[in-house]
Amino acid sequence: MNEQAVKELLFKMADDLLILGHRNSEWIGFGPILEEDIAFASMAQDKVGQSLALYQILENLGEVDPDRLAFQREAKDFKNSIFVELPIGEYDFSLIRHFLYDTADYIRFSHLKNSAYEPLAQLATKYIGENRYHTMHARMWVKNLGKGTEESNSRMQQALDYALPYALGIFEKSPFEQILIDEDIFVGEDQVKKEWLMEVNQVLSASGLKMANAENIEPVYGGRQGHHSEYLQPLLDEMAEVINIDPEAEW
Repeated sequence: MNEQAVKELLFKMADDLLILGHRNSEWIGFGPILEEDIAFASMAQDKVGQSLALYQILENLGEVDPDRLAFQREAKDFKNSIFVELPIGEYDFSLIRHFLYDTADYIRFSHLKNSAYEPLAQLATKYIGENRYHTMHARMWVKNLGKGTEESNSRMQQALDYALPYALGIFEKSPFEQILIDEDIFVGEDQVKKEWLMEVNQVLSASGLKMANAENIEPVYGGRQGHHSEYLQPLLDEMAEVINIDPEAEW
């Protein structure tokens, strides 16, 4: 097993989940209805919990403990996609991001259940049920709002058009992409993207929404290489506000 290749995969997955989990948590107390307030809080908790499990695997591979990985790295050291670090915006954008990201995440975890790297296969098997719920929730709201009023359809379409270049950045390839494929650790980003496009288009076609041809869209890459937007470092500072008071404290 190529350990560096595995670490690269684990870091990008864990960082995506941690950052999007925090972003989703920003809806707590602000959801448009009580059920959605609770739903986003629950999904945020799921994502942070999954990121912890991935950081624990990294710790077993020689990295520092999960708290330091989550709260004591600079933005340039994070490998999350730029998509997940964008501000929550209006609810239409957060729902579209939820749909596009969680669809990709579910496909990724579905393949990782068969990973040759056993700790990752076990983790994917454990959490696939949570991720299935996330995709079901997202599909329901995309369909309801896409086929709702003229205003709801227009707002969802605008959010989709804005989000798509960033969403395609999810599939930015690792420098170790071919190694991961050859060692049966991961099927690769091209396969996940192919299945994602099929699933996303199917849901959108049933929702009265249209997605532009992805081949004609320039993906927003850079996050996997540590090149982030201006939004990430302030988010990390906020996340680490308590631990930075006394980094050595035991809670």
